[in-house]
Amino acid sequence: MPFSSVFLSEIVKAYDLEVVYDSGDINERRICVADVTRPGLQLAGYYDHFGPDRIQVIGNMEHAFLDHMTPEERLSSVSALFEKNIPALIVTRDHKVHKEIMEAAKQYCTPVLRTSQATSDFSSELVKFLKLELAPRVSMHGVLVEVNGEGILILGESGVGKSETALEIVKRGHRLIADDQIEIRKVSETTLLGRAPDVIKHLIEIRGIGILDVKELYGVSAVKPQENIDFVINLELWDEKKVYDRLGLNDETTEILGIKVPSVTIPVGPGRNLAIIVEAAAINYRVKKMGYNAAQDLVSRVFPGKSDG
Repeated sequence: MPFSSVFLSEIVKAYDLEVVYDSGDINERRICVADVTRPGLQLAGYYDHFGPDRIQVIGNMEHAFLDHMTPEERLSSVSALFEKNIPALIVTRDHKVHKEIMEAAKQYCTPVLRTSQATSDFSSELVKFLKLELAPRVSMHGVLVEVNGEGILILGESGVGKSETALEIVKRGHRLIADDQIEIRKVSETTLLGRAPDVIKHLIEIRGIGILDVKELYGVSAVKPQENIDFVINLELWDEKKVYDRLGLNDETTEILGIKVPSVTIPVGPGRNLAIIVEAAAINYRVKKMGYNAAQDLVSRVFPGKSDG
């Protein structure tokens, strides 16, 4: 998995932060940890288990704590924090920045930023932003569509019909997320998020026609910027020698970034309407999540009393 980081300047832009002290390297300063710290204990002098690579956020409690110190105590306290080489200090609720913070920031060349947002709201939003931007990621060749609220990743060899299937799915009222290249991020231990690279967003390639802009052809309701990957459909050319699952009793999975995603393999042959089949597979997956399995229901009818195994 590639090493990920986000520039501090991107955070400043994303949250419209006021730059109270510019260290001169905000555009080059990288944030590599998807978490933030409210340094109340550190301002009191406790640094065991402290993570100096996290952005530090000062809110009401920390500001009030600093207010009750003498100027000498305040300078000593904040200097000890800045001495740890923290990436940045953000003051919330438009609090006044103590002059001792400015002195320490200049001494240790550390940016000081400010926002009017409430501390808890800003911290949770920033952590969410960082988790997404710093998530492990991989680029895959395929198509990602949303069918009835489910993120469906369509994989298969080049020329098997993925893009044509996606176009027909869009015409049936569903949405395109990405065609050809998909950026997939592991945003939690159970969740994968897919989206298109900016350069090919909303575009789809159809052999014989060329590049189509789905947003321009079918409107903004036909596209979506990103979607969780809930289900994988592997398309492959029909192999007469291969035995395909005809009941759907076998549970398949496709592993992506260490997460096993439920999947099916669909053979592609002349006369098969892949868009309808993909749509049906997506709806059937949703029905299974709700607790009904048609194949198991059939087995129970044919062999009353037989267990799922």
